[in-house]
Amino acid sequence: MNAPPIPLRPSREYDVRAGVAVEWFTIGWMAIEAAVSLSAGIMASSIALVAFGIDSMIELVSAGVLLRRLLLERDYAQVDPQRVERAERTASRVVGWSLVALAVYVTLHSGYDLWTRAVPDASPVGVALAACALVVMPVLVRVKLRVAEGINSAALKADAMCGIVCAYMAGMLLTGLGLRAAFAWWWADPLAALGLVYFIAREGREALTDDCGCHGQLPT
Repeated sequence: MNAPPIPLRPSREYDVRAGVAVEWFTIGWMAIEAAVSLSAGIMASSIALVAFGIDSMIELVSAGVLLRRLLLERDYAQVDPQRVERAERTASRVVGWSLVALAVYVTLHSGYDLWTRAVPDASPVGVALAACALVVMPVLVRVKLRVAEGINSAALKADAMCGIVCAYMAGMLLTGLGLRAAFAWWWADPLAALGLVYFIAREGREALTDDCGCHGQLPT
């Protein structure tokens, strides 16, 4: 038997609406980021830029799933609690597996770079995009983590971790070009990326295994 609808507390309603807004913005940004970085990466034969584009596509999927989950809760007065709970579980699984896939990809990509001594090719468009991502992503991450804490959503927290990875990869792309030019440290980029794999995989595992306190702790 479904539980009756429960009105959102004002503070939680504000958090949910903020989450909806930030996920819509994320979808728009990631669509642009994926299109630009993939096209620039292919034109410049840059594995790093293509990797950046793949990460953007993962985040685009993640944002779409999280948006659906937040929209359900925004309209909570018309939705039974079990439906919102199912959406949270689905979002956690999709985001979790996306993070696991990203960890695998970063591992393979870094291993390939170390084996072949590959370095990203110069691409003015890609560098400009990465610089913009370094500004935009930390803002999105902070908002998502605040909302995730406010509504107790493990899925949204994992989604924010995707944003941290995106910012890291943008920084890796920019600093790698600088280190290569200044010191010829061809190994700096892949080694730094490998150092992030544990962090990515841990967050993915938590999203997949979390029965959270978020399930069953919808607004009261």
